[in-house]
Amino acid sequence: MDATTGDLALEWKPRKQHSRIGRLFDSKPFLVALCLLPTVGLLVVFLTYPLGLGLWLSMTDTTIGQPGEYIGLDNFYSLFSDPVFWGAVWYTIFYTAVATVGKFLLGLWLALLLNNHIPFKAFIRAIVLLPWIVPTVLSAIAWWWIYDPQFSIVSFVLVDVLHWRTHYIDFLGSPWSARWSLIVANIWRGIPFVAITLLAGLQTISPSLYEAALLDGASGWQQFRRITVPLLMPILSVALTLSVLFTFSDFQLVYAITRGGPFNSTHLMATLAFQRAIPGSQLGEGAAIAVSMIPFLLVATLVCFFGVGRRKWQQGSDND
Repeated sequence: MDATTGDLALEWKPRKQHSRIGRLFDSKPFLVALCLLPTVGLLVVFLTYPLGLGLWLSMTDTTIGQPGEYIGLDNFYSLFSDPVFWGAVWYTIFYTAVATVGKFLLGLWLALLLNNHIPFKAFIRAIVLLPWIVPTVLSAIAWWWIYDPQFSIVSFVLVDVLHWRTHYIDFLGSPWSARWSLIVANIWRGIPFVAITLLAGLQTISPSLYEAALLDGASGWQQFRRITVPLLMPILSVALTLSVLFTFSDFQLVYAITRGGPFNSTHLMATLAFQRAIPGSQLGEGAAIAVSMIPFLLVATLVCFFGVGRRKWQQGSDND
C-alpha cells in the first residue's frame, strides 16, 4: 500500500446514519402532509363538521330546544309537496339567472370603459367599488328606503318633480314588482365585482394584438369577438361561476328588504331555510331546504372546473 492509498484510508469515515425522525422529515410526502395539516384542520372544523351536522339535521325532526329523532328522508318527501318550497326553488333559479346576466352585461360594458385611457381613472375605479365594499345590510336598508311606498326618492321624482305619475309606486306591494326590485338591487351590488374582475383580465391582453387586427382591417366588433372574448374567457368563466354561487346563496339582501314577502313570493331557498329553521323552530326542515341547495351549487362548481380546464380557450386549439 502506498502513501496515497494509506492517506485515503485514514480519511474515510463511515456515513452517519440518520435517525428515524430525521428520515421522516426528509420525506417529501410527510412534509407536504405536515404543511397541509393546519388547513385540513380548519376545513374540518369550519366546513366538514357544519356540513355533516346539516345533513344529519335534515334527516331528523329536530326543533329548537328538542333533540329530535331520526326520520330518514321524511323532510324531503314533505318538501316535494310544499308549494312554498317549489316557489322558492323557481324564484331562486329565476333570480340567479336574470341577475347574473344583468351583472355581466353591465359589468363587461363598465370594464371596457374603464380599460380605456380616461381622466381620473384611478378615482373612478375606487368609486365603482363602493357598492361592493358597503356592507350588504346597509345597502339593503338603503334600497328598502328607495322602495318605500311613502318615502321613495324614485316616486318623489316621478310624482312631485317630473309629474309623470299621479301616485307613488308600491315597489314591494305585489309579487312581481317585489321580485324585479330585488333583482335590480342585486345587480347594482354585483356589478363592481364583475367589472373589476373582467378589467383585470382585459389588462392582461397585449395591445399589439389589437394593433395587428386594426392593420388587417378588423372592425371593433370583430376585435371584440375574435380577441377580447376568447382571451377573456378563462377569467370570465371563474367570475361567472363565483357570481352564480354568490347570487344563488344570497340571503342578506332579500331578507333585509322583503323577508320573503309579499305572500312568500320573494323567498329564496336560503331565506326559506332560515325562516323554517329559526323563526319557525323546525331545524330539521330548514336543514333539508339548505341541503337541497347543494346539487345546484355542485353543478355550478363543476361547470367552472371543466370550463377553466378547456385549454383551447388559452391555446387556440381543441382539447387533447
